[in-house]
Amino acid sequence: MGDDTGSERSETQTAIMEATYRALCEQGYADLTMQSIADEFEKSKSLIHYHYDTKEELLVAFLDYLLDGFLAKVEETDDSDDPRERLDTLVDILLSGPEKSEDFQVAMLELRSQAPYVEAYREAFAANDAHLVALLADTVRDGIETGAFRDVDPERVADTILVMVDGARSRSVLFGDSDTVAHTREAIDGYVRSHLVAGE
Repeated sequence: MGDDTGSERSETQTAIMEATYRALCEQGYADLTMQSIADEFEKSKSLIHYHYDTKEELLVAFLDYLLDGFLAKVEETDDSDDPRERLDTLVDILLSGPEKSEDFQVAMLELRSQAPYVEAYREAFAANDAHLVALLADTVRDGIETGAFRDVDPERVADTILVMVDGARSRSVLFGDSDTVAHTREAIDGYVRSHLVAGE
């Protein structure tokens, strides 16, 4: 019902998002219900319905909440004026994922698998991806302007990096391959050196 993005999110809405996270860890996406979220929420189920009419609406808000968390983490950990260092920070945070809980990562993979069938999820994931591509592309663009990076297409570079990140995180969850993320980090570093960094 209300606007719950960023600084506009109320304490109650934030508590609902935290309850949603716990319920996803406990139940997974397939068994997630408004009741299971209410069971993790300290207040009444009716209060959840006051803010979110359906589970679908709530989960769209939850995806926005995760993006806000990522952006806050970037702001907390990155104060560098060096575009290469900023790019490294973004990649490291993206590869680490929103949470380290394996149950949560599985639930998010389940939710992402619904995007082709549920327009609201598809639009939410697309909006989040567009935001991340823009953030990466802006960093690349800054590097081009300072001469640190070659004159490349910033959006194409950003898309390539995000595809590698998404693949690594999905494979890590699907196969429990703990080395995938580390190998992908090395591959991204190699891609940046060979295709992006000026003079290399």
